[in-house]
Order: sequence, then structure tokens, then C-alpha cells
Amino acid sequence: MTEVTEAFLTRDDPHPNTVLAVVLVTYLMIVLDISIVITGLPEIRRTMGFSPVALSWVQSAYLLCFGGFLLLAARMGDLIGRKRMLLAGIALFTLASLVIGGAQTPFELIAARAIQGIGAAILAPSVLALIATTFPEGPERTRALAWYSMVAGAGASLGLVLGGVFADQLSWRVGFLMNVPIGIALWIAARRILNETPRQSGAFDAVGAATSTVGMSALVYGIVEAAEFGWSNKGALWAIAIAVVLLVIFLVNEAYARQPILPLRLFANRQRSAAYAARMLFIGSAVAFFFFSTQFMQDVLGYTPLQAGLGFLPMTIPTFIAAMAVPRLTRWLGNGLLLCVALALMAGGMLWLGRAGPDADFWMDIALPMIVLGFGNGAGLGPLTVAGVSGVEERDHGAASGLVNVAHQLGGSLGLGILIVVYAAVSAPGLPDAALLSHRIAAANTGAGLMNCLGLIVSLLFVLPADRARRQQRAIERR
Repeated sequence: MTEVTEAFLTRDDPHPNTVLAVVLVTYLMIVLDISIVITGLPEIRRTMGFSPVALSWVQSAYLLCFGGFLLLAARMGDLIGRKRMLLAGIALFTLASLVIGGAQTPFELIAARAIQGIGAAILAPSVLALIATTFPEGPERTRALAWYSMVAGAGASLGLVLGGVFADQLSWRVGFLMNVPIGIALWIAARRILNETPRQSGAFDAVGAATSTVGMSALVYGIVEAAEFGWSNKGALWAIAIAVVLLVIFLVNEAYARQPILPLRLFANRQRSAAYAARMLFIGSAVAFFFFSTQFMQDVLGYTPLQAGLGFLPMTIPTFIAAMAVPRLTRWLGNGLLLCVALALMAGGMLWLGRAGPDADFWMDIALPMIVLGFGNGAGLGPLTVAGVSGVEERDHGAASGLVNVAHQLGGSLGLGILIVVYAAVSAPGLPDAALLSHRIAAANTGAGLMNCLGLIVSLLFVLPADRARRQQRAIERR
């Protein structure tokens, strides 16, 4: 009998790699559903009768609930057990995917996407917390987080490819319906394999849960509305103002709550705080890359959805290679230096891509910068995650995991919103539509490159020195 089979049958002592396989496939399901819809949006609009504005809510409803419920879901995992939360999240996500696949009206589709976002909010911190509790800090956790980063980076690119294939050859519904058998298998495997984590006792921070959930949801809603209608839109400004007030109340409450939903002590470590900021900048530029590159290939260069999806392969393969090399590179360079190299590659790739115009050659102007971006993307997510959960006490694993995911989701929404403003600010009267679109996308890509430059500065100032000091301390202890 193999080691994996023994782990599957013996719930008392599951093999760490078996646990990792279950949680990573779960995370892959989340990541795919964020990107798989992008290349299928034109077919969704045509077959479901969406207006251009309503169509944006196919993605926005998912992101709104995903970002808004993260802290609440992370804290619930600490209180009732992360296995229970993972099982609940898989069930909710799978059921919502089934409804989306069979949706007959725009309302059904958007409502189910919102529920799917809540399922993703339950799953994401549970996945990261289970990795943190299964693998001790050091090389084992670095290797596990390298796999986690590979799934996050390559899964996003794979989703774009699959979305294009399904939209061209089958139906956009296939991308959601395939979650149903996968989700059922994952629920059965997780129930049999995973052990429940210790539950924390004590009062639930109701004020923190309410203000964080509503505040985060209002903030994401305001960012999405501003990205769609401009930063002068009254609805967006009111939502952001309400979010600011609620989040200030949330922070004051967390400072005095007996058992806060987000312990502010997590921010006491400058390395972790810098890692959260760098992650927001990194993810913001990555989300913008996918959003604008899809439009560039389809609306400027005239690619079909399938061709556009395949056009992301030059990034997907290097992302996988770099992510797999992260444990070895971490031992050689250190986590902080590897993060700085990754951010430099992302900055260089985005600035290079910003030079592509209407007459761009795919191989020289798109594929080569994508290769650079792929190596940066694959090498960066692991070190960012390691720095974001470094030195966290067992009692705070769920909260820290939730905070990493909050930085991830807010970074994507806020970064895209800012870069859409950059995109819309470009004007060139007299240019053909395709040329104007190309200029605007180039400006947004250049802005994304500058965001990574800012992330690099933050990492050089705070993450790198802390990592070097920790490595030196470990070297002294080994003597």
C-alpha cells in the first residue's frame, strides 16, 4: 500500500503532502473562476442579454463578496475549526457553480456569482491557514507556499486559456459546470483526509465582524463603481466614504476588543506590514495586466477569444517554472532578496509591455515581456506570502491568512481602479479607435510597472533587512 493511500485511509495522521494536494486543488478552483470568466465575457453578454454596464457585475459581484467576507470567514475558522469552514466553503462554491452553469437570466447569474464569492471568501483563508498549521515555518513551509504561489499564478493564466477554449469551442457554462464534479470529489476527500484544527474559545467580535464585512464590501463596491463610471461618480464616492467611516470604527474596536477579529498586533511587525503593502501593489499590477492584455489582443490586434487565451501561455509556463524553483532560490538568495528580484522582473516586464503599439509583433512585443512577467509572477507570490505570515503565533494563523487574502483582493480591485483612471485620462484626438485603445493600454501598463517599482522600494527598505537579520540569527544559533 502506498504512502498516499495510507494517509487517505488513516485520518489520525494524514500525510502533509496529501493535505497540501487537497487544499491546493481547492485553491485552484477559486483562482480559475476569477480568470476563466474574462475571455468568456463577450459570449455571456451575447447569450444572456446583458447590457455593457450590467456585464461588469458578473465579475464585480464575485469580487465584492470575496473581498467583503474574508476577515469574517478567517475568524470563523479560528472559532469553529478550519476543516469545517473548508467543507462549508466547498459546498457553497460548488452549489453556486451549478446554479451559474444553468442560469437563465442575468439576475440568476449575478446572484449566484455573489454566493460563489462568499464561498471563495470562506475557502481562501482556510487554505492558507491549513498550510500554515500543517507545515512548520522554514524550508517545509516555503516549499508548500511555493506550490500555493504556483497555483495562484499559473491558475490565473490557465483560466484565461480555458475560458477562451470554452467560449470558442463549447460554451462559457462549461467553465462553471466543471466545478461540480471537482467540488464533490474535493468535499469527500477533505472530509476523509483532513483533521480538524483546535478551536479557540471566547466571545465573538460581533462589532468587528459587522464593520469589517460591510466596510470592506462598501470599499470594494466603491472601487468597482469608480473603475466603471469614474472617480467623480456620486455612488462610488458615497460607498467609499461609508467604507472609510466603518473601517475607522472597525480599527478602533479592534484596539479594545477582548478577542478581535483582526488582532492589530499583526501590524506591529514592519516586515509583515510591508509585505501586505507590496502584495497589494504586486497583485494590482497583475490584475491590470490580465484585464488590459485581453483587450489589447482582441480589440487592437484582432485575436479571437481562443487566440487571446493561448496568447497568455508565454507567461503561464515561466510562472510554473519559477514557482517550483522558489524553495531552492530561497535557500540561495533568501526570501527578501528573492522578493526584490521578482518585483524588479515584474516592473521590467510591465514597462516593456507598455511599449507595444497597434503594429506590435506578438513574439517580440508581447511574448518576451510576458516571459519576464511570468518569472516575476512565479517567484514573487511565495516570498510575499512567507513574509506575510512570518512569525505569526498559532492563535493568529487564521487572522493572518485572512489579512493576506484581504491585501490580495483589495490590491486587485484598487490597483485596477487606479489604472483604469490612468487609462481613461489618455486622449489623442484624431487617432483611430484601435490606436487610441493601444495608447491607453500602454499608459496603464506603464503605471502597473511603476506600481511594482514602488513595491520594490518598500521591500528593499523593510522586508529585505528583516529577512537578512533573521538569516544571520539562525546562522549564529546553528554554530
